[in-house]
Amino acid sequence: MLLKTLSESSGVSGGEQEIRNIIRQQVSPHVEEAETDVLGNLIVRKKGEKEGPTLMIVTHMDEVGMIVVGFEKSGLIKFSKVGGIDDRVLVSKVVQIGPQKIPGVIGAKAIHLQKPEERKKSIKIDDMYIDIGAGSREEAEKKVKLGDYISFITRFEEIGDHCAKGKALDNRVGCAVLIEILKKQNYPYSFYGVFTVQEEVGMRGAGAAAYRIKPDLALVVEGTTAADVVEVKKEGHVTTLGKGPALTIMDASVITHRGMVQFLKKLAEQNGIPYQIRRFTGAGTDAGRIALTREGVPSAVVSVPCRYIHNPAGILNLKDMENTVKLVDVFLKNLPEGGFNNEGID
Repeated sequence: MLLKTLSESSGVSGGEQEIRNIIRQQVSPHVEEAETDVLGNLIVRKKGEKEGPTLMIVTHMDEVGMIVVGFEKSGLIKFSKVGGIDDRVLVSKVVQIGPQKIPGVIGAKAIHLQKPEERKKSIKIDDMYIDIGAGSREEAEKKVKLGDYISFITRFEEIGDHCAKGKALDNRVGCAVLIEILKKQNYPYSFYGVFTVQEEVGMRGAGAAAYRIKPDLALVVEGTTAADVVEVKKEGHVTTLGKGPALTIMDASVITHRGMVQFLKKLAEQNGIPYQIRRFTGAGTDAGRIALTREGVPSAVVSVPCRYIHNPAGILNLKDMENTVKLVDVFLKNLPEGGFNNEGID
């Protein structure tokens, strides 16, 4: 399964080589051009029946993770976070380090050694380490280097009612959607597919790619928060699993183009594709950087709901992913020849 391969691969922000190579192998037979830019974005061009507005379909391929920052005399490894991870989810997780994928376990002081006041507090990353079984600093340094990236080890598998669990669903599900789109044929207009880097540390790749391509419009495909769990009021769910792709009106990084959002809603309703509106959170997406590039770019976001993003494991509904592919597909087949420009602004 494509999503399994993508989820189980490594690609922490700034170290996306493995996931980029997998995606390039998947899409190269189906596109006219494929190249990697200076930052590491994979930019492909899909030829359509004719030329129209310059469109970017964008999805980021990096994941949150960690990086090696030091060694203890005992051989234990100190690390820092890359991207937004809650310290509370780290202890006892199994990880892999560097290009050799050295296995390790995130450790901390055992609970029976903690003082009563320590047990009342969550453990901070400064009090954690990674144990690779090395007996000394010298032994650890033979296997692991400063600056090596660290990713979680989580087996992808289908569970429950059309659901799946795995790591890095934000945003390997977006990558899977765009790959499936690029494998299809007979779109009216040519377009760019962009798999960006470093989204989790400031949406850096998207800004560089948009500056280079100079798009007339952009559609971002994401894996987004679903908080439809106990003790969260309905208005705080953000999105809900099983209710289809989510359309963003506003988040912390962007106010999307209303004309594009209305167009996507209309297409979904006409084609029997379930959809939902993503409620506001403090998070952002690549659309935030793209929309402000050069003189501005009309941008919209279509997201697949995922529970527990930025954690060692998350859960999504596979039908939501399938319906996201359908919505992006009909968007491309019905794209207005003149794009959107100021439509929906006045």
